[in-house]
Amino acid sequence: MEQMLWDAACAIRGEKDAPKFKDYLLPLVFLKRLSDVFDDEVARLTQTYGDADTATTLIEADHALVRFYLPPEARWPVLSGRAPHAWPEGKKPASLGEHITTATRAVARQNTQLLGIIDQVDFNHVGAGGEREISDSALRGVIEILSDPRYRLGLKDVEPDFLGRCYEYLLRKFAEGAGQSAGEFFTPTEVGFLMAEILQPRPREDAYDYACGSAGLLIKLQLVAEKRDPAAKKLPLRLHGQELQGSSYAIAWMNVIIHDLQAEIVRGDSMRNPKFRAEGGTRLRQFPLIIANPMWNQTFDPDVFEHDGFDRFERQGGNTSGKGDWAWLQHTAASLADGGRAAIVLDTGAVSRGSGSKNEDKERALRQWFVEQDLIDGVVLLPDNLFYNTTAPGVIIFLRRGKPKDRRGRITLVNAAGEAKKGTPKNYLPPEAVQKIAAAYHAGVDVPGFVKTITTAEATANDFNLSPSRFVAAEIDNQLRPLPDIVADLTALDAKSAALATELTAVLGKLV
Repeated sequence: MEQMLWDAACAIRGEKDAPKFKDYLLPLVFLKRLSDVFDDEVARLTQTYGDADTATTLIEADHALVRFYLPPEARWPVLSGRAPHAWPEGKKPASLGEHITTATRAVARQNTQLLGIIDQVDFNHVGAGGEREISDSALRGVIEILSDPRYRLGLKDVEPDFLGRCYEYLLRKFAEGAGQSAGEFFTPTEVGFLMAEILQPRPREDAYDYACGSAGLLIKLQLVAEKRDPAAKKLPLRLHGQELQGSSYAIAWMNVIIHDLQAEIVRGDSMRNPKFRAEGGTRLRQFPLIIANPMWNQTFDPDVFEHDGFDRFERQGGNTSGKGDWAWLQHTAASLADGGRAAIVLDTGAVSRGSGSKNEDKERALRQWFVEQDLIDGVVLLPDNLFYNTTAPGVIIFLRRGKPKDRRGRITLVNAAGEAKKGTPKNYLPPEAVQKIAAAYHAGVDVPGFVKTITTAEATANDFNLSPSRFVAAEIDNQLRPLPDIVADLTALDAKSAALATELTAVLGKLV
């Protein structure tokens, strides 16, 4: 997958800014996936009816025989030029960009669930100065790469969460490499799996992500549910997501569709206009499972709190301060059903700001309310440099409405700062670390340098500072080299540098 995306990105390098690569590549990858799956279904029907011509004729007569019907001009062999296509008189596209745009819009017309998802990009768009945003030669290069037999994307060719992994790779490789976040805040794969492992999703549960991005967190809940209980394959989770950004909304639907999951993804601002409402529309719909990574330290207009029509703030601890982290937790609590569990990723300051201050602090007051309501089940401190647009570590705050008896009045704190492996450009949590952290969290047993379970009384005594690092210091294994070895290496490097300088002087002398 990574080689395919790297080669495809290189084909358009120089024509588009790196953070925009995904806007062009992901719809093409998705179209390739749809086309390969269509070919798989033609093959399936060929086995049933004996020959390909009969299968094709039946599909043309009844599009419901396949998951997604692709009109001939949108099938990959036609797009790639490997198969002819008879265009109606006067309808032949004047360019490859026009052909791709026509094809994606035709697919959306034939499959209404793809409207506004696959047809958002105009591959023939002309920008300022009358120049095409992306040339036919660049598009042809991408199509040639995706046409490589190694990169088949059929039903049995790619792993789960393939499109989400593509999205993650493009963000990591190009958005971060360019020093930009591209307006995205992607949750690293392993962090999503850690959240899901701790939440322990069950078959047919309703799951909600109010800042769903590419729907990766929701899909990881389904994957973990299947791992825990094979019945979840036949009784999948019912996924619900809301996303503000149009491009992320489209990718979320692609991701859900590629997994053949049940989902309701809507577009909009969950803080100002939450779409999932209870009957009557003045209260939020409540879910047994919530997972989210909202924007950290977001500033909200006071109007959001003063004119909230859903009773999210005054009823649950009052208005927050300039930072919006606890406003998202209030939204979470208002959306959490009795017996429900939630996992929310936030900046580390959310669990400590204001504690120890002699002045009144709204965030500390909100933490106090959540602690006194026994809503906080635990906090996991993550390692540094996991997230793509920040080196900050982040925390996962777990809420629970109606805790089991053995967890009532208790908060489990895990300091996972020492569990990461070094990576380029970002660190990562290996699978064994994810399992270790999840198991320790569920056990709730104190482990020196790793886990501490405190009572609500202890949280009160610490002025509602819930940072795991306050209660447990991580044992990070820093390998220190002997000083003589370091000096010897420096001496050797100096000698090598001098030798290279001598060689370079000799070469330059000849050139002069």
